[in-house]
Amino acid sequence: MSKTQSHFVCQQCGRVSAGYMGRCPQCGEFNSMVEEVIATEPQAGKGAARGLSGRSTASRLNDVSGDAEERIPVPIGEFARVLGGGIVPGSIVLVGGDPGIGKSTLMLQMALEMAGRQRVLYVSGEESERQIKMRALRLVGAGGKISLADDLFLVTETNLDTIFEHVQETHPQLLIVDSIQTVYMPALESAAGSVSQVRESASRLREFAKTSGVSVFIIGHVTKEGVIAGPRVLEHIVDTVLYLEGDRFQAYRLLRSVKNRFGATAEVGVFEMSERGLVEVTNPSEAFLSERMINTAGSAIAVTMEGTRPLLVEIQGLTSPTQFGNARRTPNGVDINRVLMIAAVLTRRMNLRLAEQDIFVNVVSGLKVDEPAADLAIAAAVASSMKDVPVKADTVLIGEIGLAGELRMPGQMPVRLREAAKLGFKTAVVPKRLRKGELWPGGIEIIEACSLYQALEAALILDKPLPKGRKVA
Repeated sequence: MSKTQSHFVCQQCGRVSAGYMGRCPQCGEFNSMVEEVIATEPQAGKGAARGLSGRSTASRLNDVSGDAEERIPVPIGEFARVLGGGIVPGSIVLVGGDPGIGKSTLMLQMALEMAGRQRVLYVSGEESERQIKMRALRLVGAGGKISLADDLFLVTETNLDTIFEHVQETHPQLLIVDSIQTVYMPALESAAGSVSQVRESASRLREFAKTSGVSVFIIGHVTKEGVIAGPRVLEHIVDTVLYLEGDRFQAYRLLRSVKNRFGATAEVGVFEMSERGLVEVTNPSEAFLSERMINTAGSAIAVTMEGTRPLLVEIQGLTSPTQFGNARRTPNGVDINRVLMIAAVLTRRMNLRLAEQDIFVNVVSGLKVDEPAADLAIAAAVASSMKDVPVKADTVLIGEIGLAGELRMPGQMPVRLREAAKLGFKTAVVPKRLRKGELWPGGIEIIEACSLYQALEAALILDKPLPKGRKVA
């Protein structure tokens, strides 16, 4: 009988230690060391042969076929956009997101859509076949566009060896595992969801995908910090990492790609949660502005870029006299450091007395705006609330603000202006062009401003001129 021994593995970073530590010295997490039992003798001869191929041989680079892999089309357009145009055969994709955000619903919808084109095996370690069938009937009955195909197979299993036996029986072209934290390998003594189990299970699924050409989708849990649970190496194993983001109390969901070996990582897909599951939002800008109040102080429209897609979002600002010694700056959907910088520029360059004002900035519909092109809209919303005058309803504001109060040009300006004109906006306040020969798209009036002062004078509906601070010519 072979002797066994144990070691302690950090569940956050994967560090191995001979003894227990209250705080991991590598990642700094407390109480993350978990004891795992290991065998002293290797498990030789057990399980399937490891490796990406049965026998590896070296090949000249010129002898390797350079033809582009034909992608498998996905009927869900927003999902295909984030993947880079479709599913690459033999790829492995990791989908993460907060609990209850809609990961399983999205993958079941994709399985229902793809079942008429390919044979799909949906493996669940968290729900029974009956529960999945009930959810599928709800999606099919409410939507009316999806039918239950005979090529969709369901199985509830967490043993990875048994999962591969089901794969050998059904011969799927698409495999979905929900979720990777529930899958375990019997050869390992550690519990399911541990670092060793997650890493080894993902490695076995990757080897299966590369050798068989079957596309594999795995769902991953997310920790309280918002990252996929398990070792960081899990994201290195897979080809694509997708995050489904959004507030559970909001209707909209954003599907982002943070890693993609077969496409761009800047694309985003927009969905709306409804009784039919996740419904594609083909025109997000129109949806985000549908409930906007016209000619209201503290509201401005910004044009932000999500990959190659321009989005028009409403940014709200509110100023209120502080009741405490220090004024608060409360952002929602924007970086607090940007809000602090814009408030300082408005105070110093525009002579707006914001030192005794609490400032609240909100991006409508639960979106998050990170790019500096929204600086001008944030400043206009705050100044509009402070002066209690509205921003012109048919005007969009695009531009980055410098510390001297100057405006700087963001990228992809023609694309932003075309999107604003398509949605019916008549005027755009933008930074002054550096290249005189650059052409703006038609259908929208362009107001070029060198400074924040000029931009606010053009955008706000004023009864009297703004107080002049240190203007930038």
